Amino acid sequence: MRVRWIALIVAAAMFGAAGGAWMISAPRPAVVESEAAGLEGGNPDNGRRVFEAGDCVACHTTPGQPDRLRLGGGMALASPFGTLYPPNISPDPVDGIGKWRTADLANALLAGVSPRGQHYYPAFPYTSFAHMKLSDVRDLMAYLRTLEPVRGRPPPHDLSFPFTIRRLVGLWKLLYFDRSPIVRDPAHDAEWNRGRYLVEGPAHCAECHSSRDLAGGIKESTRFAGGRDPEGVGFVPNITPAAIGSWSEDDIMRILTDRHTPEGREVGSSMEDVVTNTSSLPDEDRRAIAVYIKSLPGRPTPSP
Repeated sequence: MRVRWIALIVAAAMFGAAGGAWMISAPRPAVVESEAAGLEGGNPDNGRRVFEAGDCVACHTTPGQPDRLRLGGGMALASPFGTLYPPNISPDPVDGIGKWRTADLANALLAGVSPRGQHYYPAFPYTSFAHMKLSDVRDLMAYLRTLEPVRGRPPPHDLSFPFTIRRLVGLWKLLYFDRSPIVRDPAHDAEWNRGRYLVEGPAHCAECHSSRDLAGGIKESTRFAGGRDPEGVGFVPNITPAAIGSWSEDDIMRILTDRHTPEGREVGSSMEDVVTNTSSLPDEDRRAIAVYIKSLPGRPTPSP
């Protein structure tokens, strides 16, 4: 009888733990249904500015064709957990996001939650997008709706078990996902605050320029100090003053405009796509990014 009681207690504890994990890992949208209708509209001109800052084309452009605004998705993204394929985000009503409301885009960017109520994998950098202003999300959707619809869907993600279980992402979010808005710091001027918003939010610079732990979360001690390329094909450089402290704001602005470093080299790889977008931003945005990057705390470059 004692063995049976112990077995029942253990089973009940395991069942309770599983139920608790299921509850706390549930997707939590950023926008509730009662707020959805009020989000429609927006300014597509500012939306394009957000689009360029967010480097959306780097992952969502249809591979193998020259038009960077054909956002049919499908580029293979290698990761330690398998291969992921970014989705079609064109306004096609069948294969893209043509039927999405602005609230759906807001939940994707700010909460990592799909219109079907599932977690997105954090290869989609909503850990940074979550800091975006809701007004910028609304404007971004207004711009996306002006683009050409693209037919076709990318293949499904190719992930190994247990990474196929999306609910596990909810537990990951408990450890690594901070949805706090970026609040203006009165100790700094408007230019620095704008740069902070762009770098930490839509431009998601830390997502590549940091090292990650075994679970795929950013190691805060290496934030902006460089790290292995997310696809495992190189090492993304340190952009803190410990590595580029001799660079001026003008030097950083030039890289974001024409890819040239102060040493006369050209940045390449995925940064080439980034510069294609940042070069389209207004000068004041590139200057703000440079001002904020110059203010980052110096951190040593981690071992590759």
